[in-house]
Amino acid sequence: MMPDLSQCRPLATDLLAFTAGALLPLAFAPFGIWPLAILLPVILSWSWDHTSPRRAAARGGLFGLGAFGFGIYWIFISLHDYGNAPAAFAALATFAVVAVLALYPTVLGYLIGRWGPPPGPVRWLLVLPALWTLLDWVRSWLFTGFPWLAVGYSQIDSPLGDLAPYLGVFGVGWAVLVSAGLLRALLNSGRGQERLLWLGMLAALWLGAWSLGRISWVEPAGPPLRVALVQGNIAQDRKWQPAVLEETLRRYVQLSLSEHGRADVIVWPETAIPIFQDEVHAFLTALAESARRANVDYVTGIPTGSWETNVFHNSVIGIGRSPGIYQKRRLLPFGEYLPLRSFFLFFRDWVNIPMADFTPGEHDQPLLRAGGQPVGISICFEAVFGDEIRLALPEATWLINVSNDAWFKDSTAPHQHLQIVRMRALEMGRYLARATNTGLSAILDDRGRIMNRGAQFEAEVIRGEVRPLRGLTPYARFGDLPVVLTMLCLLGTGLFLGRRGTIQP
Repeated sequence: MMPDLSQCRPLATDLLAFTAGALLPLAFAPFGIWPLAILLPVILSWSWDHTSPRRAAARGGLFGLGAFGFGIYWIFISLHDYGNAPAAFAALATFAVVAVLALYPTVLGYLIGRWGPPPGPVRWLLVLPALWTLLDWVRSWLFTGFPWLAVGYSQIDSPLGDLAPYLGVFGVGWAVLVSAGLLRALLNSGRGQERLLWLGMLAALWLGAWSLGRISWVEPAGPPLRVALVQGNIAQDRKWQPAVLEETLRRYVQLSLSEHGRADVIVWPETAIPIFQDEVHAFLTALAESARRANVDYVTGIPTGSWETNVFHNSVIGIGRSPGIYQKRRLLPFGEYLPLRSFFLFFRDWVNIPMADFTPGEHDQPLLRAGGQPVGISICFEAVFGDEIRLALPEATWLINVSNDAWFKDSTAPHQHLQIVRMRALEMGRYLARATNTGLSAILDDRGRIMNRGAQFEAEVIRGEVRPLRGLTPYARFGDLPVVLTMLCLLGTGLFLGRRGTIQP
């Protein structure tokens, strides 16, 4: 039996909740200690036993401050080191984001303490996993959405990750929390027969997830494509300087020319060409002619738009055999546009971010073609949203993600971002090529496994094959809706069963 924390000093239990949250980022890349995503929620739920709703909310908030404070600290780097914001303002802005995200576990703790059933299997297996999952889902769209560090991402290399093609990252997160609930029930059971029940249910969940992962929902849609990802490694503080433009273009061209005859598709990162498309017409025309002679497709990030209309887009264009354009739909708040402009206009007085006034692209855009196949494109932040990526399916037979994680130096952000992109490949059942400016560039298979990966902060070419695939995983077909509806049903069932018993006042 686990000891009753209500007998401990309240401040000591508060500190325990904060520490559990601070350790949670270790479950994610680059550390990958995924069992922590199961063990640490056990500690949090333990801290909520036999306490007031207000205290439960405070401990949830402390858990959130620890998790997001240590998990997304790299926002400070982008604002201070590259946005030229004063250290005090960058720290305050970073804390504000962390505090907003910490509100979600705060609300979770309050709701569990106020209306949840008393500590026991109904709370741990029905109410808490369903409510946590719903709040993670809400976090993916409320206030433009920022679902970073959703617990499901931590399981990309665990057996629970095999649920992603069926339930998506939020369904995987629910399985993580059910596992935590079963572990909690196991630790609190006193009889051997009862322990065998919880242990058997835990084993069934994990074996069931692993078994589902042996099923394939896709099939080949053509011969493999040879892909080359060009990682230019242009320093962020130099990238947008006009004097560096010629050097940037020369580096990308020189790295790419060596791939002519060896690749079907050459991918450059987000805004690899750091100037508006209309201002480099001659360069793009020459590159297109070279690509057609070499029988290769180029796919590159570039800003597009017109000073006459004052409408600009963060875009990806196809050059060579299959010209086309994709304009980013899901923009990064404060980085690519200013939400609630009249309220946050002061932000521009403190932070100087190049190309920070984009317009989102249309919801329905024709797919680019690369290597003779339709390809789904995503740019940087868009990869965080599974429902955005699935818009390209079933037509897209493979996926491309371009990004520029140079904003975050050698922090955990590029590793976390790659982990998120891996989850998208697994959810969709598609190979995915990811090209970044300074790393981490990688080629992923349809199981989210890294086939080839480049080093950080090196100018290099990452080569490999992608296999065009057709067919739809259950998640690609239905998205998050089945999980959301299931969580609502489980939550309602848990609350109903809880009210039939003794409800904590």
